[in-house]
Amino acid sequence: MELAGGVLEVSLANLTLDEAAARRQELQPGAYVRLTVWDTGCGIEPTIMARIFDPYFTTKEVGNGTGMGLAVVHGIVKHHGGAISAQSTPGQGASFQVYLPLREAATVLASPQTISLPSGQERILFIDDAPALVNMGKECLEGLGYEVVTETSSQAAFALFARQPERFDLVITDMTMPGMTGKELAHELRRIRPDIPIILCTGFSHHLNEEQTRAIGMCALLRKPFGLRELAETIRAILQH
Repeated sequence: MELAGGVLEVSLANLTLDEAAARRQELQPGAYVRLTVWDTGCGIEPTIMARIFDPYFTTKEVGNGTGMGLAVVHGIVKHHGGAISAQSTPGQGASFQVYLPLREAATVLASPQTISLPSGQERILFIDDAPALVNMGKECLEGLGYEVVTETSSQAAFALFARQPERFDLVITDMTMPGMTGKELAHELRRIRPDIPIILCTGFSHHLNEEQTRAIGMCALLRKPFGLRELAETIRAILQH
C-alpha cells in the first residue's frame, strides 16, 4: 500500500477447530488463537500465491527485499505447532491467518533456569548477504557466549579470513550470495586453512543434502529458517568433535 495508502486491520480471536476445520489447516483439532492481518493493497496474483512462503522468493526489485520474511514467519509458526494461510484477490488486498495452539498460562511460563542451550567462547565468522539476518545471527551467537565477527559480503569475508586465518574457530556462511557463493567461499577458505570447520546455511533444500554437504568438505548443513537450539547444538557438536 506504499503508493496510494490503504487500510491495515489486525485482529485476534479464540476459536475451536473441529476435525474438518483442523484438517484444512493441517492441524490437530482443539483450541487455537487466530491472528488475522488484512489489508486493502494490490493483492497477490494466483501464480505468485503458491510461492509466497518459499525462502528467497520475492517480487521486489534488487535491494528492496530478500524474500525471507514470510519464510521465517512460516518456520516460527510451524515450530510452535501452528499454521499460516493466506487469501488474496488481485486488486482487492490480502488476508493472512496465523493459527497458534491455545495454552493455559501456567503451561507456557517457565523459569529461565530451566531453559538451557549449549554455549561456548570460541570465535565465529558469520556471513550472510542479508543485513537483518546478520544482525540476528550475531545477537543470537553472542547470547550463547561466542565472539562473533560478521560480514555481508563473501568477498570481504574471504579477505578478512585470509589476513587472519587462525583468528577463527568456526565459519558459518549462507549458500546463496552474489559474487561468490557460500560453497565457493568455503572452498577458498579451506585452501588457506584445511582444518577450519564450516557450517553452510541454505533456504533451498533441493540444492544440497547432508551427504553432498560433507562431500564438499562442509561440517554441517542448516536449512533456513532454523531455530536457536538447532544452531547451538550444531555448533557444539562440531567444535567438540
